Amino acid sequence: MPSPRDIPSIDLLRKRGAVQRLEARYGSGATLDALRAVADAARLRLRAPAEAPAPGAEPEDLAGVIEAEAGARLLGQFQGSLRPVVNATGVIIHTNLGRAPLARAAIDRLAATAGGYTNLEYDLARGERGSRAIHAEALLTILTGAEAAVVVNNNAAATLLMLAALARGREVLISRGELVEIGGGFRVPDVMAQSGADLREVGTTNRTRVADYTVAAGPRTALILRVHPSNFRVEGFTERPTLSALVEAGRSLGLPVVEDIGSGNLDEGLADEPSVRGSLAAGVDLVCFSGDKLLGGPQAGILAGRRALIDQLRRHPLMRAFRVDKLTYAALEATLLEYLAGRATETVPVRRMLAMDVDAIEARARALADRLLGLGWRVTLVSGSSAVGGGSAPGLALPTVLVALEREGLTADTLESRLRALDPPVIARIVDDRVALDLRTVPPESDEQLGSLLERAGT
Repeated sequence: MPSPRDIPSIDLLRKRGAVQRLEARYGSGATLDALRAVADAARLRLRAPAEAPAPGAEPEDLAGVIEAEAGARLLGQFQGSLRPVVNATGVIIHTNLGRAPLARAAIDRLAATAGGYTNLEYDLARGERGSRAIHAEALLTILTGAEAAVVVNNNAAATLLMLAALARGREVLISRGELVEIGGGFRVPDVMAQSGADLREVGTTNRTRVADYTVAAGPRTALILRVHPSNFRVEGFTERPTLSALVEAGRSLGLPVVEDIGSGNLDEGLADEPSVRGSLAAGVDLVCFSGDKLLGGPQAGILAGRRALIDQLRRHPLMRAFRVDKLTYAALEATLLEYLAGRATETVPVRRMLAMDVDAIEARARALADRLLGLGWRVTLVSGSSAVGGGSAPGLALPTVLVALEREGLTADTLESRLRALDPPVIARIVDDRVALDLRTVPPESDEQLGSLLERAGT
């Protein structure tokens, strides 16, 4: 039975080849800290063998045990807390999993931009200081039909900047049915309060008419705000003015109409989801939306619309607090170029997942099921539905085929937990007390990796 005196000294441990390899990989300081922490823990266990088993059966085993535990400790530290995962949930814009994965073109542009200097705030034509606020603007105006556009760090910041610059100390008219709460407990009224604008609710929760806006408008009214209820649906006895009717009312009152679309849908064609181009074509003065939702780019808030209003936003002091860096611009511009080239449906992952055919998903699911047969898995293919997610198109269900997994002696919760412990973790969902994988959100080029991970999970 080993005792605390049998723990090798740190100097002796450092002479071992395995420890020297740890130092070469992780650095001497971090390796020393890990060795000391593991050795101290081993001493405590050996002093209280009744509470916990001693590491290693013989004294000569202790050095190997300590170096192995130190290696595991260092691996965990140097992995960092942010890790890639396999999203097999079927939720395309999964907020908890980082929302939109980037297109290969955006990743390549990031790599080219991150390692060197850029003209972020340098005017190449004039050879003098320029403005970062111009980046991506030309592409955004072409794709949306807006006069001008500006980018900030997320859509909540876009809404806050818009209200602070255009309505601080004045009233903003908004329907009671649009006072939404988005993920993380953030509420539109709270954002409005931080902007310094005064909220003026009109209509009722389920019914708001154009007349409700016109009657409420007064000398202190700065603008009309329309917020798309992107993460819920109201059905039944409801009424909401059309966008064109609201724009006409704004014109008659001399008030700008601004819209928070949220989802970043550039194109028509997605059920019940407004598009940026469609809103601007209807006459909305300013639209704000996300870059990392249906657009499929990096986290960003984008404002597009009339140049006079965009110029006010650019001059506001909050613009400096909300501005984005060269990496966001690089990824956003590369994503927008895919749209401009007309190939976003094939190259932008979010758009590709939305357009994915259920027959193609079924063929991939069947191939995965065949691979797992005979490895201790019970595999069943079942019909299901994928979700858009991310506060976008809440009523849209995309048909899919799920790979339902079961294993003898393991509950669905235990099996789901085992998949999360893989490297990289596989994130699934539980349907009818079975772990279910939806390949809509797994890139086809990752099918081989997923199959290997599941084989490993079954051993």
